[in-house]
Amino acid sequence: QVQLVESGGGLVQAGGSLRLSCAASGRTISNYAMGWFRQAPGKEREFVAAISRSGGGTYYADSVKGRFTISRGNAANTVFLQMNSLKPEDTAVYYCATSGGLTANIRNYDHWGQGTQVTVSS
Repeated sequence: QVQLVESGGGLVQAGGSLRLSCAASGRTISNYAMGWFRQAPGKEREFVAAISRSGGGTYYADSVKGRFTISRGNAANTVFLQMNSLKPEDTAVYYCATSGGLTANIRNYDHWGQGTQVTVSS
């Protein structure tokens, strides 16, 4: 139904910034709430941030609160994750996904992108 593609990952020094993008192909994602998750080596996939269908509501994991910002672009088929003050602990593959509402529970997410690698050097 929906295909998602993440981009913007790469290698950055600790304290630096990256901006991740999630773009839908085929159909608009305006009718979905969206979330970002990440998975580091040896760890379970964990919730990072979520945004409501309209973009009026957001929710963040405590580990990224105050440093990361999720937003919807002017185009309905794009979602961003602005990551500032990056730490080595942020190193992971980052995934975007669709959900029926604002939630941090991975079981409520349906469509997933392929992921983009973020590496923070120390």
